[in-house]
Amino acid sequence: MLENSFISPHDVDMSSVLEFFRKYPELAATLFVGVSAFALYVADVAWVHWYVSAFALVMALILSWDMVKDIMGGAWGVDLLAITAIVSTVFVGEYWAALIVCLMLSGGESLEDYAAQRARSQLTGLLEGAPTTAHIVDADGGITDVDIEHVQVGDRLVVRPGEVVPVDGVLASEHATTEESSLTGEPLPVEHSRGDELFSGGLNGANAIVIEARATAEQSQYQQIISLVKQAQQSQAPVVRLADRVAVPFTLVAFVVAGLAWWISGDPVRLAQVLVVATPCPLLLAAPVAFLAGMNRAAKEGIIIKDSGTLEKLSRIRTVAMDKTGTLTVGHPELVGMKTAGDISERELLQTAAAIEVFSAHPLAAAVVSAAHSRAIDIPTATEATEESGRGVTGIVNGQTVQVGNSRWLNIADHGLDAEAGQILIHVARNGRWIGALIMEDTLRHDAAATVASMRDMGIEHVMMITGDGPATANAIGQRVGITEISHSLLPGQKVDAIGHTEHPVAAIGDGVNDAPVLATADVGIAMGARGSSAASESADVVIMLDDIYRAARSIAVGKRTMTVAIQAIGIGVGLSIILMLIGATGVMPAVVGAFMQEIIDLACILWALLAARPGAHEIPLERVIDPQNSQTGAGEYVSNTRI
Repeated sequence: MLENSFISPHDVDMSSVLEFFRKYPELAATLFVGVSAFALYVADVAWVHWYVSAFALVMALILSWDMVKDIMGGAWGVDLLAITAIVSTVFVGEYWAALIVCLMLSGGESLEDYAAQRARSQLTGLLEGAPTTAHIVDADGGITDVDIEHVQVGDRLVVRPGEVVPVDGVLASEHATTEESSLTGEPLPVEHSRGDELFSGGLNGANAIVIEARATAEQSQYQQIISLVKQAQQSQAPVVRLADRVAVPFTLVAFVVAGLAWWISGDPVRLAQVLVVATPCPLLLAAPVAFLAGMNRAAKEGIIIKDSGTLEKLSRIRTVAMDKTGTLTVGHPELVGMKTAGDISERELLQTAAAIEVFSAHPLAAAVVSAAHSRAIDIPTATEATEESGRGVTGIVNGQTVQVGNSRWLNIADHGLDAEAGQILIHVARNGRWIGALIMEDTLRHDAAATVASMRDMGIEHVMMITGDGPATANAIGQRVGITEISHSLLPGQKVDAIGHTEHPVAAIGDGVNDAPVLATADVGIAMGARGSSAASESADVVIMLDDIYRAARSIAVGKRTMTVAIQAIGIGVGLSIILMLIGATGVMPAVVGAFMQEIIDLACILWALLAARPGAHEIPLERVIDPQNSQTGAGEYVSNTRI
């Protein structure tokens, strides 16, 4: 049995060869003809030139048919020069040059395929790591393996050591350590405690854990990322149309130079010597490789770009319209301060309020309880708790009646407290006496000001805020982040109208369901997908998978960098080809040498296009752009001059 299962190296090599022939039949056929023709040439076989010439003409016929199909499909082909080069070299007797042109064209497909696989390796890695099964704990404590599509909300799941968390859930075990680089880009392990939210896609550590499913597989974070990745991989870059437009004048120049060289010299070989270095492979290869490299770079930085055409749009953005809640701010209330009566400490005030707020489902109540947990405050057990919706909660804590709510409901004065714009006061009374107030606020993201500054530094002419908040809150946030163009008190439809009257192309950034219309309407919609709504992510062209607004600015930087590299790669190919055409017109460079030189140009274009996978020389690494730990204000510091 063991002998029958053994596969020899020879069998592996043969299978690899067969797979190569199947995947790239034209390249394989060209290599076969080249090797066999060289053997015939060494053997001094008289008809070798007929053999090579016939193959080259067949390849030209195949290219002609492909070009005709492209034209019939509404796309102008860029193969005309290659076809002309093959035919002309055959008819002037330069059959080896014709074969090299065939090798260059057929080899271009394999080179592009290699570069594409390298450029999208990060995206492919997401797909390869996708979880497929889950271990459900039944009522008797037994474990049943099921496809993740069968997991329902509320199911308890075991995640074994080294396994990927299959669906979004809440940790039911005491502790867990997960590696979440595929989701957040963070290479260090993340510690979790009971009750923490775990996103699907995180890699569990050394101990088995139990989670409670809070979403189905389809609704979970990792599956949503995979869906976006598949869209990105299937997209086609519109810059290829730019290559087609470049090819038209390039073709005319090549024909003019070739025709003049033939007319002046009277030698038809000059025609072949010019056209053999005028093949359009740089135009065919440079743009797609650059775009795939740019999308790969974006994925590594936690940015999913749904289609490569978005990269071209990002490079031309003139206006950015940003939502406030959940975009410039964190999107949920946080405790930012406390005011207490003279004999009450802040710790006692928060402890008392949290004991009552545990019984409320209001977002402000959850924020109070969260603040107590974050300060390691033990929350006492309250009894007889009752809630009046929208007003407050009453209960008994340590034998005393405690009320937590607004001042109007408590029928007390504000004690000289004036809430600033965007702040809310939660008052606390004990046995009918006011003991303090909690100051709650949807806090500004620590990197919001840095994001705005970065966008302006990249040449974005207009950065505006479009929000449903009132003027006081909107203006206060705008002043803190450096935005002066503010449209406030907007309904979703009015946000769409607001970007319609600004300078285009425009990018809109948001996170909520109410942002979905404007994200879909903008030239580029950028969704904060880490905590934002699925409606916003589905409507957007770019999804930021980390809870970090600066990556919205980074996506624009990636677009600019990618377009710059793509145009440079095309320019390098065209420029070098023109130089070689002029050399070929003098007759000093044989056609076969010109064909080899064109191969070098193709390789140079591909290597240059792959530079889009790397930041520009003047771009600042993400980890150095914002450093809240070193900032006295906690807002981080932005280093200017992040030119692309």
